[in-house]
Amino acid sequence: MAFEFVKQQVEKRKQQQLFRQRRCQSSAQGRLIDIDNQQFVNFSSNDYLGLSHHPRVIDAWIKGAERYGVGSGGSPLVTGFQKAHYQLEETLCEWQGREGALLFNSGYSANQSVIKALLKKNDVLIQDKLNHASLMEAGVLCDANFSRFQHNSVSQLANRLESQQGENCLVITEGVFSMDGDQAPLKPISDLCKQHNAWLMVDDAHGVGCLGDQGRGSADQQNLTPSDVQIQMLTFGKALGVSGATILCNQALKDYLVNFDKSYVYSTAMPAAQACAVTEAIRVLQTQPELQQQLADNIALFRSLAIENNIAVADSNTAIQPIIIGEADKALAMAESLQGKGFWVSAIRPPTVPVNTARLRVTLSSHHQAQDIVDLINAIHEVSKENYGHR
Repeated sequence: MAFEFVKQQVEKRKQQQLFRQRRCQSSAQGRLIDIDNQQFVNFSSNDYLGLSHHPRVIDAWIKGAERYGVGSGGSPLVTGFQKAHYQLEETLCEWQGREGALLFNSGYSANQSVIKALLKKNDVLIQDKLNHASLMEAGVLCDANFSRFQHNSVSQLANRLESQQGENCLVITEGVFSMDGDQAPLKPISDLCKQHNAWLMVDDAHGVGCLGDQGRGSADQQNLTPSDVQIQMLTFGKALGVSGATILCNQALKDYLVNFDKSYVYSTAMPAAQACAVTEAIRVLQTQPELQQQLADNIALFRSLAIENNIAVADSNTAIQPIIIGEADKALAMAESLQGKGFWVSAIRPPTVPVNTARLRVTLSSHHQAQDIVDLINAIHEVSKENYGHR
């Protein structure tokens, strides 16, 4: 019976044009990728600055592996906390102006860890409606009173805060939203949290590396300090080009998480070599501002060309540039047509995004060439006009 249920659910997804499949890539991340013996210009990667193949970052991983091996050997409280992990935490604190940093194997686990460790029965959790699935799932599973506010609606957040009864309240938003590319108004959100004695946590997975001085992220770009955003979650697998994540906070919260966060206490630590690579990626960010500038130039070029060609792009000034198509089958067909023209652009469909908002999610990087962007815009214009009428 259980397997019949599984089969039925998979078949339902297929009929709805929502079935997901992996495509095996035979090349490194980069401007060009090889899939199924065909080469594409890659407009789907979160490797926004090309650091996944930066020579300094690769060399740091190699030297780290030679010194520490390829595994950490245990959880951080047993044998899995090595000098490379300590140095990465210190680098993160210095870079971000924080007292404490704690390392996790993924942004998903970091987000869930904080919510589960901090919030108990009768506590309050309030989240932006478009927050990442890791945050939403943890909100549903935790014992706190969980509510959401309309995307980026400061007024509705104010109403939620005014009506909340718990003594311990956590508000969470993303810095840059992963499917829409827009940014949260962090200053008014922070001001509200202070007025109501609530914690503010910002998931800046898609902002760190791309925004702010030395790529410090959304809070820095919007002139906020650690006292304005008590908790930051940053990932290492996007603009930093490696993998893993960190929770940035004050020393007291760090000590609390080390003692009470089960995910941290009972998970094997990331390899020390990986920590070496992340540390070097941060140093590249700090010494090569031209990477951020090139990304900004590519974003501006894409948006100006899209407007010239009557392509309706969303209100985003970040590396994430969604083109809303609406129906899932149409978004999938457009993505396949673009593949036929040599461009790898992902079709994002429900349940990742709301029904009737399926989209092409174009992601830009510093290693895209201007001609790549020109050619992509022309291809989108042609595919849209040929298949669905002029958009």
